[in-house]
Order: sequence, then structure tokens, then C-alpha cells
Amino acid sequence: MPDTVVTVQNPESKPGKPGVENGNINNIFSWVEINYNYFKTLPGVLKLAQLILGIICLALASPARLPGTNWFLFVVIISFIATAIWSFVYLLSIREAINFPINWVLTEFCNTLLITVLYTVAFIVQLSAWSRPYQSYYKNPNIAAGVSVLR
Repeated sequence: MPDTVVTVQNPESKPGKPGVENGNINNIFSWVEINYNYFKTLPGVLKLAQLILGIICLALASPARLPGTNWFLFVVIISFIATAIWSFVYLLSIREAINFPINWVLTEFCNTLLITVLYTVAFIVQLSAWSRPYQSYYKNPNIAAGVSVLR
């Protein structure tokens, strides 16, 4: 006589929720793994340097007194946000946890290439806007912000 196997499922646990097993909600973020060692590598140090230089550029170029500075601050903020997102992707090991068919290296390369082109245009616009014979208290910090992008 064949044996019959019966599987009983807990009715309180929802099968569609990730990380919730047997009604235990503590496993929701079990896929998150903090990876501090990434910031000891050269790419990690460069990301931290980008974040610090982004803060310096924001501090020096704010407030936007000329139209060229608006574009410069836009590029600095966009690149700061993108760098912060990539830093969290590596810090939380999201790259290893997500099983999407994404070429992460190519995606980060395209992001870096786009940010580099935008920064190049932005520092040229920033320096040309503030190089006119315009006397202001804000001239020197804005020129320093444009030059600090050349890092």
C-alpha cells in the first residue's frame, strides 16, 4: 500500500511575501549583507572621494548667482545622487542579492561616462560664467568649485 504525504501550511503566512516564513517577519531583510570591505578597495575609495568632492562643489557653488551655476549645481547634484546610489548598491551587496539580468559593470561604466561628459560641460560653463569681469564676494568660491571638478 503506497504512503500518502500530507503537507500542512500555516494559514497565517502569506506565500507571496518575500522573507516571511512561518509568520516570522524578522526575515524580510535577511538578504541584506553589509559590505564595508568594498570601501577599502580602489573603486570604493574613489566613490567616497566623489561624494566628498560633490559636497565641496555644492558648498562652494551655492547659492547660484549666475545662470551657468544653475547648470553646474544640477550636474553636481545628479552625480552626487548617482554616486550615493552606487555606493549603497555595493555597501548593502544589492548587486549580489538581485538576480536581474543586468550587466552591472557596463551599467556603472555608462553612468560614469555620462557623468564625466556632464561634468566636463558643467565646469566649462561654470568657469566661463564666472571669468567675466564680475566683481562679487561669490566669485572666488565659484571659480574654486569649477576647478575642484577637475579632480
